[in-house]
Amino acid sequence: MTSFLPEGSLLGTEENDRFFRGPAALEEARASQRILEARAVVCDPDHNLIVDLGFIRGLIPRCEGAAGISDGSTRDIAIISRVGKPVCFVVTGLSRSCSGRMLPLLSRRQAQQRCREEYLSRLVPGDVIPGRVTHLENFGAFVDMGCGLPSLIPIDHISVSRIAHPRDRFRPGDSILAVVKSLEPDGRICLSHKELLGTWEENAALFQPGETVAGVVRSVENYGVFVELTPNLAGLAEPFGEVRPGQHASVYIKSILPDKMKIKLILVDAFDAAYTRPELRYFVTGGHMDRWVYSTSSSPRKMETIFSPAAAESGKNEEASL
Repeated sequence: MTSFLPEGSLLGTEENDRFFRGPAALEEARASQRILEARAVVCDPDHNLIVDLGFIRGLIPRCEGAAGISDGSTRDIAIISRVGKPVCFVVTGLSRSCSGRMLPLLSRRQAQQRCREEYLSRLVPGDVIPGRVTHLENFGAFVDMGCGLPSLIPIDHISVSRIAHPRDRFRPGDSILAVVKSLEPDGRICLSHKELLGTWEENAALFQPGETVAGVVRSVENYGVFVELTPNLAGLAEPFGEVRPGQHASVYIKSILPDKMKIKLILVDAFDAAYTRPELRYFVTGGHMDRWVYSTSSSPRKMETIFSPAAAESGKNEEASL
């Protein structure tokens, strides 16, 4: 599956760049149908992509620029927006230009078609996959699952701690992990992210009462201030002066209550700062999940994600036996 990573994963690697050392190496890539990556440098008036292969430039014809261009299901912006960025492709031919120079013909569409048939079509709900954030909208983050094929992580599936916008958690270009949430009848794959960031107990174990720690203000209510300690854990502090969502905070941990899934905090200070976002901590980094239970065993409040029918049936049997 290493051939079907998000675009940009192969660029600059020895495994990829050895095929750009000359015509013989490029012919080897064509014969083996190797998926390669290089940077698109120009989109001409006919929306053909010109790709820098190092020793020569190659051409991705418009109809080969992305899956769905030919039938209109994909708009040309999918091609235009790749200028200056890595594109994946297979070499389909070594032609000659009008001036007699060698012209490698490339196809991103074929690389995407193989990715869909040999990788994405075999995924099932609960599979953990790598992705790369491509762009952000108010409602979620778009992610490259492989060879430029997109999916969406809805904003409420990014983390348990609520955020105002996906930019609070991601930046375009971030390499992340995601879990397959569901498969739609039209072939679309829906992704989630919060299940990889740990359960309530796993996150609460990182803290202890009596500590003063850093956090981020996520919500200000009449009854208190919600402060995020980790992406999957927030606590409640009593009202405190002029506090705004997005501010950084220092908080004293008053108590940790697993049976209520609550962290009681005292807000020491809240302030504006432009700190670098910490790297996400993943508690699950690969493989497959049938079921994820966020809530504690002692809490009457149940928060879980069921990925497989078997896990759903098992959950019903557990409830029946209580």
